[in-house]
Amino acid sequence: MNSTNTIIIFLGCIMSIILFGKMLILPIKMIIKLVINSILGGLIIAGINWIGASFSLHIGLNVFTAIFVRYTWCSRSNTTDSD
Repeated sequence: MNSTNTIIIFLGCIMSIILFGKMLILPIKMIIKLVINSILGGLIIAGINWIGASFSLHIGLNVFTAIFVRYTWCSRSNTTDSD
């Protein structure tokens, strides 16, 4: 094996690593955004439950309601998440 083949194989490996890295960055960003929105939605629900305790108002706190509240909170306040 000569040095030209070695360099071509080396560059091919580097290009494949870059390609797979770029393919995986989008799902990671989506997962991080989902986690952040779930945490913020949970905090909003906890705040509503804390204030609504005197009015006998209670919203169940789980992952689905946290995501729903966070997304509806953003859409109704006309704010957008930009990345």
